[in-house]
Amino acid sequence: MDWNIENSYFEKGFTIICGTDEAGRGPLCGPVVAGAAILPAGLEIPYLNDSKKLTEKRREKLFDEITSAAVSWAVAEASPEEIDRLNILNAAQLAMRRAVAKLSPKPQLVLVDGNVARDFEIQAVTLVGGDGLSPSIAAASILAKVTRDRIMASLATDYPTLGLEKHKGYPTKAHYAALNAYIDGHGEPPAIYRRSFLRNLHRDEL
Repeated sequence: MDWNIENSYFEKGFTIICGTDEAGRGPLCGPVVAGAAILPAGLEIPYLNDSKKLTEKRREKLFDEITSAAVSWAVAEASPEEIDRLNILNAAQLAMRRAVAKLSPKPQLVLVDGNVARDFEIQAVTLVGGDGLSPSIAAASILAKVTRDRIMASLATDYPTLGLEKHKGYPTKAHYAALNAYIDGHGEPPAIYRRSFLRNLHRDEL
């Protein structure tokens, strides 16, 4: 992955540039997690790419390489309650702002994956497909994905019948079946669920 995008902004006078991306907009449960990263200019990390195009083993290895080499990195989340209250897009933006705010030194420019950048305190530039184009965003996407997967694996120990370690909260048939069984036994979904994501589902479809 080349540095053309970052370099174009370095040439405009920006010296500290970060990328940010999120993971977990689609799942029925768990937080949406954002990563943010400032990489040394020109850093070459083999296999760095959009986290969705990498195996779990590769992501884990890259996570360690990114956290070791980054000038600064951070992860942050927005909770299921915040997702229900704000909607998933706004909650994802909140998580990204939180991650960027943790960085030190403070970046002068943030490259945001996607086509929306709301309420960042510094100048923000959107980049559709940025996790496959910008090393900074790709690094952030891996930080977010690995962190969220680890959160879901931890939640799986609290709710062992839901299979969270396998589907990571995404709406699979197995997940719906496990959720249906849980509701039969407990009367309602656990608090880790995004109620707004279940609102339009008929009980017999769960």
